[in-house]
Amino acid sequence: MDQDSQKLHTVPAAGEPPSHKVIPFDFRKPGQTPGSQMRAIDVLKQKFLHRIVSSFSAYLRSNVTAQLLAVDHLSYGEFLKSLPSPTCVVAVGMHPYESNAVLELNPSLIFPIIELLLGGTCKAEVANREITEIEQNVLDGLFRIILQALADAWKDVLPVTLSLESVGREARLIHAPHEPMVTMSIEVKLEEGGGHLNLAVPTEILTLNGDDGDAQSAPRKVEASEAEQARTLDLLREARCTLEAHLEGPVLRVRELLELKEGDVLTFDHAIDEALGGFVNGKRKFSGQIVSTGNKKAFQID
Repeated sequence: MDQDSQKLHTVPAAGEPPSHKVIPFDFRKPGQTPGSQMRAIDVLKQKFLHRIVSSFSAYLRSNVTAQLLAVDHLSYGEFLKSLPSPTCVVAVGMHPYESNAVLELNPSLIFPIIELLLGGTCKAEVANREITEIEQNVLDGLFRIILQALADAWKDVLPVTLSLESVGREARLIHAPHEPMVTMSIEVKLEEGGGHLNLAVPTEILTLNGDDGDAQSAPRKVEASEAEQARTLDLLREARCTLEAHLEGPVLRVRELLELKEGDVLTFDHAIDEALGGFVNGKRKFSGQIVSTGNKKAFQID
């Protein structure tokens, strides 16, 4: 064996540290951004920043400046952790693709803007709370201006139609925590104060630009994720439904019904100790008994 071969087969002596250090790696963590995505991001951020400044200035009738603070590659869970609480989060639909972008506006930005839109000055005290439904209606025009600015910037990257999907808590639940996102943080300055505007776009959308992407290869939802199921359930919690308890009775002919008079007794085909059916929106879901609670009747579920 020659000298070079001996070097290749040399084994470290006992107790000697190895020449290469093993570094743990989490494969769920987003990695480096490919060159094709970086080109798409460069186009998107420059045009979006320009549109935001011009659109905000015209809409608010105030001097507005903006600068890009950072572009990061994060998981959706990491993005949410970086946001203040409470804050204003908006889910943005990206048709025809089955995916959503997420827009966040800090309270230090959103409340002075509300004050300006209501005829005041942007010197108003920043509230530490979620926006109300009335304030959301006031901001509807602003949200649509941001979406238009984003759509104008996006058309050179990928043809999409943007829509306002939801505002508030449910907007946070549209992606799984480990889903990779490209995020942009923009500082928007008003005449008095200002705050941050953050945008998160799914990484997979940015791979569908130009020559190697089209609507056929876009990501499609095959099965609802836990986050999507939680969002749907959260939206349904405020829905109203009817609850009825049915006592099954006999079938009467119209002739018999017309002949009924005061004092007649109808026999129900239902035993005293038999459970009643509890119906939700016309479908039987429970069994139970009619009971009294105070001066009212109630249905006790067995």
